Amino acid sequence: MSLIDPFADYSMSGKVAVITGGASGLGACSAELLAGAGAAVVLGDVDEAGAEKHAAKIREAGGRAVAQSCDVRRRSEHEALVDLAVAEFGRLDVYANVAGTMGNTKLVVDVEEADLDLLYEINQKGTYFGCQAALRVMIPQGSGSIVNVSSASIDYPMSNVSAYAMTKAAVAMLTQELAMEVGQHGIRVNCIAPGQTPTNFNAAGRALPDGSPDPEKWAMYRERGASMSPIGRLGEAIDQGHLVLYLASEAAKFCTGAIFRANGGVGIVW
Repeated sequence: MSLIDPFADYSMSGKVAVITGGASGLGACSAELLAGAGAAVVLGDVDEAGAEKHAAKIREAGGRAVAQSCDVRRRSEHEALVDLAVAEFGRLDVYANVAGTMGNTKLVVDVEEADLDLLYEINQKGTYFGCQAALRVMIPQGSGSIVNVSSASIDYPMSNVSAYAMTKAAVAMLTQELAMEVGQHGIRVNCIAPGQTPTNFNAAGRALPDGSPDPEKWAMYRERGASMSPIGRLGEAIDQGHLVLYLASEAAKFCTGAIFRANGGVGIVW
């Protein structure tokens, strides 16, 4: 008798994944983990140079990766990412909708229509368009995994982030609705709800007017974020990336319509 290989179902050999927001943070880390598990990856981002930087890093390490500009607000650019995946690697198995924005943090009374539009277009429509583009290939193929990114803000209220939390709650509900629709086609749809994780995604709120990091704001952010967790720490991009890999892989073959939380237990304390 031989022991079960605990890592066999995490292999992504022969699989192809598209990741939006691939230029930095959670998107870049997820791409590197998926590539490390054997997947060919397509990185999309409005920062095409940043996405290509990480794609080149993966190629230099022996993996397969390409990058392309993608403004997630445009359905055609999601479709172009899918087309690139199929043209370069022959198929599409995973679509990770990672790109998002927190926008400006304001009280409800102060939120402008332009603030709402930006969050809706990137977080909500951007995820919706990514799902639609992926399904164009996954439904005929009869398999696939879609991973969306919600937020810990859907579980506890905080002032100043109403519009962001609203759009991320919509992502969680879309995930569950879509899982119901496409399960019959062999497609799984899940989302992750990250806790506070310092990345470029939310760095603007901790920056000086010239865009450089503000040490005082960073210290306050870290202290407050750690105090919200029973284990007293903030997350790292790789904490979320491991969830993306899990949900993309056969290890999660019985998981769909679920919200997975790597948030340091913030919902318990807050």
